[in-house]
Amino acid sequence: MSTSFLDHPFQAQVRKEAGHLMWLGLAFLVIGIAALVFPMISTLAATLLVGWILIFSGVASLFGAFSIRGAGPFFGALLFGLLALAAGVFILARPLGGALAITLCLAILFMIQGAFEAVLAFELRPARGWFWMLISAVASVIVALVIIAGWPGVSLIALGIIIGVNFISSGLAYLLLGGALRGDASA
Repeated sequence: MSTSFLDHPFQAQVRKEAGHLMWLGLAFLVIGIAALVFPMISTLAATLLVGWILIFSGVASLFGAFSIRGAGPFFGALLFGLLALAAGVFILARPLGGALAITLCLAILFMIQGAFEAVLAFELRPARGWFWMLISAVASVIVALVIIAGWPGVSLIALGIIIGVNFISSGLAYLLLGGALRGDASA
């Protein structure tokens, strides 16, 4: 027995949200272009953002640790809070070192994103436009491999460019997938 694309609840829901996918794609495109035009600024912004997030999460964990009962969980939360706080302070004090560490973490993130997008592409495979999500998955994995191959020598500009290319790749994939799904819905 053959089932159509609309017979799957997840795929039907994605089709209903085609317009939102297109807006998300457009937003990703704008962010990606801005990152490419200003790569050093985008690298510095990403580095500082991560530093501040780590500081805030560290402080929150330290406060939360004192509400935890039991020595093991208390010291675990306390240790996490201190490490997050120290990492955030390090990144803000030494943005270049922080950018190098973030670059390596970004490579891992892009590898995971590529895997997610590949799974999403194959889940949507009967639908028109699924191939664009697969292209984005491949692009994310290639970006991750480029980072790993050039690390630690990648410059602050390269990190901004990589962020921009990744956002553009994902933006195009969401725009094209949303357009294809919207076209299917009106047909």
